Amino acid sequence: MDKSTPPGDTLTKPLKPARVALNVLALCFTLSVLGRGLGESFTVFLKPISENFGWDRAQVVSVYSLTWLAGGLMAPLVGRLFDRSGPRTVYSLGLALLGGAFLVAAHAQALWQFQLSVGLCVGVGIALIGTVPNSILLGRWFGPRLPTAMAVVYSATGAGILILLPASQLLIERIGWRDAYQLFGTVALFLLLPLLMLPWRLFATGSPHIPGKSDAGFIDSGWTLKSAMRHHVFWALFSTFFFTAVAMYAITAQIVAYLIDAGFPPLQAATAWGFSGVVLVFGMLGVSTLDGIIGRRPSVLFSYGVSIAGIIMLWLLQYYPNFWLLTGFVVCFGSMIGSRGPLITATALNIFRGQRVGTIFGTISIGSGLGSGLGSWSGGLIHDWTHSYNPLFAFALVNVVLGLIPFLVVPALRR
Repeated sequence: MDKSTPPGDTLTKPLKPARVALNVLALCFTLSVLGRGLGESFTVFLKPISENFGWDRAQVVSVYSLTWLAGGLMAPLVGRLFDRSGPRTVYSLGLALLGGAFLVAAHAQALWQFQLSVGLCVGVGIALIGTVPNSILLGRWFGPRLPTAMAVVYSATGAGILILLPASQLLIERIGWRDAYQLFGTVALFLLLPLLMLPWRLFATGSPHIPGKSDAGFIDSGWTLKSAMRHHVFWALFSTFFFTAVAMYAITAQIVAYLIDAGFPPLQAATAWGFSGVVLVFGMLGVSTLDGIIGRRPSVLFSYGVSIAGIIMLWLLQYYPNFWLLTGFVVCFGSMIGSRGPLITATALNIFRGQRVGTIFGTISIGSGLGSGLGSWSGGLIHDWTHSYNPLFAFALVNVVLGLIPFLVVPALRR
């Protein structure tokens, strides 16, 4: 029994497992849209906050770095909390923390206040409503179809960018960045009440067609965090999460600022990057579909190749700022952000399935958090040191290559 279940939840009318599974998928997608969208919105706030306080790029980007670093480091704790207390507790804490953090940020006057609120607290909040709890919950409902379900949820990153980046820019232009943060915090807290009223016992139980740890036919492989960390696949998954995140976030933290510096109007820059959310949906589903048709290694190599093409187009935009290059960059780079995520997640949950899967997958996800934080922070430093974006793009390309190497050398990641 889910410890987070309210007494009234026992009266929930029985529903068909397929319908409940779709409801759970919709819930995870919505929470991911909110979490990722709010986290990525800082790329729009970066320039006005920097200009307001006169801080250099590395100082302001440190806030964005802390967001993803905190989220990554919290991942194993989130998995453990999910294993022990259930989804209701985890998701509720996440929304409450996000709401409070943005309300505090609306009144921040010093860098450390942004780092604490928009950095640490928002990062932890995103982790509590993000990939780790969503992966575990969806695993209880989709079983062998988990890669497809995770592709849908991972595409929420793009949907969040599509919705919240242009919205953030419009809010900043009309009411200012402080009032925009005030609105974000209010909306997050407002959503907490309907979240608490959902049928959590039903959601947490899982599909009767998917073997669970309480089923007689379920074989727990006996994985613990300690034994998993001795396995080479654990570190292969960790490293591909890490290097890919370094590459992606070194660029994404500064994309809107870069496009503005290249000559695009602020709203057009935010909207163009926001449209990456549209193509990301197709990228997620496309790579997952390719995995079933041509296999894991060719699918992953294809996705990394398209990412590299997108980075090259972004580099060319500073010399040839035009609609066609911008569109090519958004399509190529935007469609592949996180496209490997569903496959990596499904592989990890399948190999390390058992009672400790939440803690194990959460620990693997630290790689993504560390890479995101290091990548965005390093990108800011590289820009400040060189006063150029070219070394930043070279840095990203090197890490893209490092991220794909595990899929070339580790047999378990090719199947």
